[in-house]
Amino acid sequence: VQLQASGGGLVQAGGSLRLSCAASGRAFSTNYAMSWFRQAPGKEREFVAAFRWSLNRGYVADSVKGRFTISKDSAKNTVFLQMNSLKAKDTAIYYCTARERWTVDYSNVRQYENWGQGTLVTVSS
Repeated sequence: VQLQASGGGLVQAGGSLRLSCAASGRAFSTNYAMSWFRQAPGKEREFVAAFRWSLNRGYVADSVKGRFTISKDSAKNTVFLQMNSLKAKDTAIYYCTARERWTVDYSNVRQYENWGQGTLVTVSS
């Protein structure tokens, strides 16, 4: 499966962006998971949000809860990350990733092998 992330850009603090991650290739399994991580300069890659395909349920990190939401368009095999009330500390490269089977350890970067190219989000204060 190939992952294509898009939607990043420059936005002022308090603004919004919506990232998209489109998956292409072979068919999904019913237990598919698609997630977003981010990496700021000089920092480790950190979990942002995950979507459990089979239950149509999203999970977000505590650091973005109440501001970010994750959703999907099944027909387009696409996951969206809606980011509202953006802050300077949200500045990072955002990566889309996926795995064939859902895991309770979904926030662990080491659980994923298939990564998209990343999209840069810059929030100016």
